Amino acid sequence: MTTEATSTASTASTPKSLKLFYCYARADKANRDELDNHLSNLKRSHQIASWSDREISPGVEWETAIDKELNTAHIILLLVSSSFMSSDYCYGVEMKRALERHKAGKARVVPILLRTVDWEDAPFSKLQVLPANAKPIIRWQRRDDAFEDIAKGLRKVVKELQILLKNEEERLTLNNLKRYEEALFAFDQAIQLNPTNALTFYNKGVILRYLNRNNEADVAFKEAKELGDSL
Repeated sequence: MTTEATSTASTASTPKSLKLFYCYARADKANRDELDNHLSNLKRSHQIASWSDREISPGVEWETAIDKELNTAHIILLLVSSSFMSSDYCYGVEMKRALERHKAGKARVVPILLRTVDWEDAPFSKLQVLPANAKPIIRWQRRDDAFEDIAKGLRKVVKELQILLKNEEERLTLNNLKRYEEALFAFDQAIQLNPTNALTFYNKGVILRYLNRNNEADVAFKEAKELGDSL
């Protein structure tokens, strides 16, 4: 199998962590850190990789870094509080972009209610929120119970997205197979027109190898070698 084919096959079968992005106000950093700790099980099992602005290295343009991560995240958490609602950047920039990606089906936005605040009719108000029953963390008798509820809810989101991504990979794989079958047909047509072209036989062998039609691939490679040796 060629390097390209091996790479394609391994990419399709390699599990990838879902990227999780925190959209939060600076005043809620402690809550963000506590939530991230409660997501450790998902992170240790490589199901998610979380990111926030504290990952930005010194000297890096912070807005560019945030845009890059926000635009590639699978899951975007809106950490809702009065501080979040009053932040022009969180509310007007990050949340706006997050909801655009959610609407386009490119990310899943999950509002997390940290503190009591009026969020009725907010742009995210139609989305299912966490913790359960739209009860902000601050109202729970035990904070750990609230964070556990959030972690379990996000685990469900992760499982759903993993299934969706797997289905998409399978769809792309089927499309690739269709293209390889079309290429194989084209090589057969070319061989009929010029049965002495060693390169055509070699390329046909590469396609057959990718399709796991190994016996046919061996025949094509043998023919290519014999034609090449005769030149």
